[in-house]
Amino acid sequence: MSMSDTTAPALAEPERRVRPVWTAGVVLVNVGINAAFFAPLQVLLGQQAAAFSEPDKEAILALVTGAGAAVSLVANPLFGAFSDRTTSRRGRRVPWVLFGAVLGAAALIALAGAPTVAVMTLLWCLVQAGCNGAYAAITAAIPDRVPVPQRGTVGGLAAMGQTAGILAGAVIASAVAGNFAAGYFVCAAALLAGVVLYYVKNDDVPLPAQARPPFSLAGFVRGFWISPVRHPDFAWAWLTRLLVNIGNHMITLYLLFFLSDAVRVRQTEGIEPAFGVLILTGLYAVMVIITSVVGGRLSDRLGRRKPLVIFSSALIAAASLILAFAPTWPGALLGASVLGIGFGCYLAVDFALITEVLPTALNRGRDLGVINIANSLPQVLAPLIAFPFVTLWGGYVALYVAAAVIGLLGAVFVVKIKGVD
Repeated sequence: MSMSDTTAPALAEPERRVRPVWTAGVVLVNVGINAAFFAPLQVLLGQQAAAFSEPDKEAILALVTGAGAAVSLVANPLFGAFSDRTTSRRGRRVPWVLFGAVLGAAALIALAGAPTVAVMTLLWCLVQAGCNGAYAAITAAIPDRVPVPQRGTVGGLAAMGQTAGILAGAVIASAVAGNFAAGYFVCAAALLAGVVLYYVKNDDVPLPAQARPPFSLAGFVRGFWISPVRHPDFAWAWLTRLLVNIGNHMITLYLLFFLSDAVRVRQTEGIEPAFGVLILTGLYAVMVIITSVVGGRLSDRLGRRKPLVIFSSALIAAASLILAFAPTWPGALLGASVLGIGFGCYLAVDFALITEVLPTALNRGRDLGVINIANSLPQVLAPLIAFPFVTLWGGYVALYVAAAVIGLLGAVFVVKIKGVD
């Protein structure tokens, strides 16, 4: 990381360990964002689409979620860049965490009464913008405030918060029992509640106005291109995250159909495929929560990131191969467990690694936003890659072998990163 831009305290490399209450605030923000985000994606938007038109519900849902995904690709780096330039007395990140939460909550409340599909689509795009704005800011707050020897631990706890938020979203969706309007109100409340502790107990250091470079629209736009020639470690980190996430999405994408058509759990175990997905998802989530904390802390103690990233990527690939060659219910349980162990460790350690290859302290929010494209883009790419494997090129065995290969490529390319052990 270049140190030429660290003359202002807000841009200095942090040295003082953060307080537990600050870390708890970061975790709760992640819980709130993910609960508000995934309950609609998992259930509520589908129920609302069906309320508009039962015959067209699939097309409506595809339109709404596709538009929202497009917004998320842009919103994360854009709001991250806005937060980089913020000179509020409350710091660079706090105003955007609060603004994103308020925007997302307001849009969720309005979504409950959307009169048309067009309005529903617009409001979901605003939810995506708000949640991604808050997420961009809270993610950048970690390298702003957390010293490198503590970064794996805090990153692991943040990843735990994300997974806990996804589980909370599933609980919200189940608790409202088909009343999607009530679900949106609960999601809005969760989003706002999640930011309270961070807002009150943050340690953001304000950026002096004189430390902010003059604004140029052309320069602002050009800044989103981070040259892989000038910053090869950043480029390799981006590529490895993209590949591992594509592999992970390919594993989980057709899980319902895999249990129904390949494992045949209804006939062999007397389990409905949808309930089987719930069991596997819960098992996976528990493992992610445990290993994200353990893996992050272990990487801090070892002082090394790359070996654990490579190991966790290999575990993700192993989980995919278990599903490919043991298409049974016990095999699925084992595969989900191994996948959760690998992905939890990966989330924590890879995040810590990435924070150590960011090009400048001045643009941490923007650069992490660019990294987060590697989290969002696989949601678009994985279905395009997976579909021909399932339908044309060998079915689920071919799909899961391909997912393993793609994930292992991510592990291989981690070796190319030279600036981190």
